[in-house]
Amino acid sequence: MEKTRMGVVVIGQSPRPTIAAEIAAVVSPHFEIDLRGALDGMTRSEIDAIPPKDGADSLFTLLPSGDAVKISKKEVEVRAARQIARFAEEGVAVTLMACTGKFPNLPEDGKVIFPSAVLHKLVEAVLPKGRLGVFSPLAEQSALIHKKWERDGVEVVGVTLQPGSDEAAVDAAATEMAALQPDLVVMDCMSYSSANKARVRHTYKGPVVLGIATAARIVEELLS
Repeated sequence: MEKTRMGVVVIGQSPRPTIAAEIAAVVSPHFEIDLRGALDGMTRSEIDAIPPKDGADSLFTLLPSGDAVKISKKEVEVRAARQIARFAEEGVAVTLMACTGKFPNLPEDGKVIFPSAVLHKLVEAVLPKGRLGVFSPLAEQSALIHKKWERDGVEVVGVTLQPGSDEAAVDAAATEMAALQPDLVVMDCMSYSSANKARVRHTYKGPVVLGIATAARIVEELLS
């Protein structure tokens, strides 16, 4: 059987085998995951030359080398748009933008799935009121999560956890989150893994939503 291509655009560079593996773990083997990076072709010095202007412009990504970098969302949008357009030209029906940030300057025509929108609608459905816990990669992002996630009847509490952290750091963040007693936790970054979620669940016993798995399942539904 011929495989169906699933376009994926990461905000950093390809290859990102861990991202591809997380998506492959939740979708049918009949899908071919075609992953490209918004910053593909850029040198490290060129990447370092596009830092965020402020917290709202901050994005976190892991480079293929494993290095963690902070980059400008506005700069990523321009480059991601080119990769999305390439996928469309090649006949890929739906592309996953592999970032939970909001991208107001990218097309919203149903051909691109934005995990942020998927996660927000899911949380609205399963947590009409209560306390929402949010893991985010950067302290400056954690400071903005109330604006991003709060709504009537929902209190938001946040904990910073950088993807790629060792088990001790994940355990410490999970302990901090559990002490805040949220009713639901969202892992608000596509670089969080199923292993991170499993580790968090050792300490926090409530439901945990993993962004990458949730978004990948939606794309699978649309392409099936």
